[in-house]
Amino acid sequence: MSLRQVLKGTGVALVTPFRANTEVDLDALGRLIDSVIKGGVEYIVTLGTTGETPTLSNEEKIAIIQYTYEKVGGRVPVVVGIGGNDTQSLVKDLELFPLDKAVAVLSASPYYNKPSQEGIFQHYKVLAAASSKPIILYNVPGRTGRNMTAATTIRLANEVKNIAGIKEASGDMAQCMQILRDRPNDFLVVSGDDALVLPQVACGMDGVISVAANALPKAFTDMVRSCLKGDFALAKKQNDTLIEAYDLMFVENNPAGVKAFLAELGVIENHLRLPMAPLSEPLHQQVKAYLKKTK
Repeated sequence: MSLRQVLKGTGVALVTPFRANTEVDLDALGRLIDSVIKGGVEYIVTLGTTGETPTLSNEEKIAIIQYTYEKVGGRVPVVVGIGGNDTQSLVKDLELFPLDKAVAVLSASPYYNKPSQEGIFQHYKVLAAASSKPIILYNVPGRTGRNMTAATTIRLANEVKNIAGIKEASGDMAQCMQILRDRPNDFLVVSGDDALVLPQVACGMDGVISVAANALPKAFTDMVRSCLKGDFALAKKQNDTLIEAYDLMFVENNPAGVKAFLAELGVIENHLRLPMAPLSEPLHQQVKAYLKKTK
C-alpha cells in the first residue's frame, strides 16, 4: 500500500501541551491523542510546527515521539516532523530520533536562510538518502520565507526515490493545481491550510494535515470525508460552521489560537513557550462564545 493510500484523509499536527512551569505535559498529550483518535482523524503528526518544535530540546522531542507511539498503540499511523535549516544537523536527527514505528517523516523546507530552488532540491535529496522512512515535503513559505515551486516539487517527486509526498501550504491555488496535474500517481499531496481544504480536495488533493483537528476533530474530519466522497454540497454546509474557528485559530499566531480552544475544552492547560504568547483576552472570549454556540 502506497503512502498516498495510508495517509488519505485527515492528519492532525499535534500541539505540545505544557504545564505552568513550561515543562512538557505528557498526561495532557495523552488526553489529546485519545481525543483526536476518538474524533476520527486518520493519522497523527508529532513534532510539526504546531508543536512549537523550535523551543523543544532533542531530549524532549525524543520523549514526545516515544510517548506518542506508546499512547497511539498502533490505532492510527504516526508521522514524525524533522525539519530545519541546517541540512547536516537534520541528517544527525534522522539517525538519532526513534523512527521505527513512524510511517513517514514530515520535513519543512529550510527557513530564514532562503536557499535557491536548487538548494532546496539538494537539501531534500540529502535528507531522503539519510532517512529510513519516506520523506513528506512541507512547503510553508509564510513561515520559511521561501516558496518551493511546483517545478521543484515535481522534480523531487520524479528524481528522488524516498520523496513520497508534500504538505502544500503556500495558499497558491494555481501552484497546487500544477502539482496535482504533474505529480506521479503514487505521490501524496495534502493541504496545509485548513481554510482551503474544501477547494483543494475538489482539485484532487488527498486530504490535509490540520491544526483545527486538534480541537474540533469530529466536525473537521466529517467535512474532509464529505469532500473526499465528492459531496461538496454537504461539505460546504459543514465547512461554513468552521470558518469562524479557522479565523480565531490563526488570527494572532499558531498554536496560540488552537491552544485556547483546547484549554476551554479541558484537554490541556493554556501555556506556550516564549516567544509564543497565549491568545489575547478579547479573542479568547470569542473562542468561548464560538464553542458555546456550537455545542
